[in-house]
Amino acid sequence: MKEEARNQRQRDILDAALAQLMEAGFAGTTMQAVARRAGASMETLYNWYGDKAGLFRAMVMANIQHLRSQLETHLHDPAGPEAVLAAFGPRLLEVLTSERVVALNRAAVADASGDLGRIIASAGRQSIAPLVAGAFAEADRQGLLRVPDPQEAAEIYLGLLIGDLQIRRVVARMPPPDAAEIERRASRALHISLGLWAPET
Repeated sequence: MKEEARNQRQRDILDAALAQLMEAGFAGTTMQAVARRAGASMETLYNWYGDKAGLFRAMVMANIQHLRSQLETHLHDPAGPEAVLAAFGPRLLEVLTSERVVALNRAAVADASGDLGRIIASAGRQSIAPLVAGAFAEADRQGLLRVPDPQEAAEIYLGLLIGDLQIRRVVARMPPPDAAEIERRASRALHISLGLWAPET
């Protein structure tokens, strides 16, 4: 199978898995149901994803893969970590407040086993946070900031950036933020973070 055809087939399967998840919940979503919905073979699903946890881990990773690549590729960009985070922040907010991610989080809240929540945490925030910490560490290495604990800096930055937006979206208390609100929040989070770790003059 050619790469583009394979990528499209994977997108179709992940779309089918999300639709099944929204309809039946995590406990009620089976590999067989996803395969049937996607018009795919069970052999394909197991070869590509291993099991149901692997399938949903792939879904979470697909949502943030561009963000991970952006951070990994531009971590040592001559423009500096500030420029990297300035581009990264708005995009992360767009992804986290999108209907697709909100649907995943709602299903995780309803999953009594906690399995989906653990998958989202490990494939999502726990894979992004170290890269954000790496950007702060690089800023410290270049002398642009003084960051004694890059991991703590990443946690503070992400807290400022995201706040309770995800929770409010999951409980249907707000629509997706518009571009202006996203830019405002991202700029504020970055500005405060840069001020916290500004080098002494």
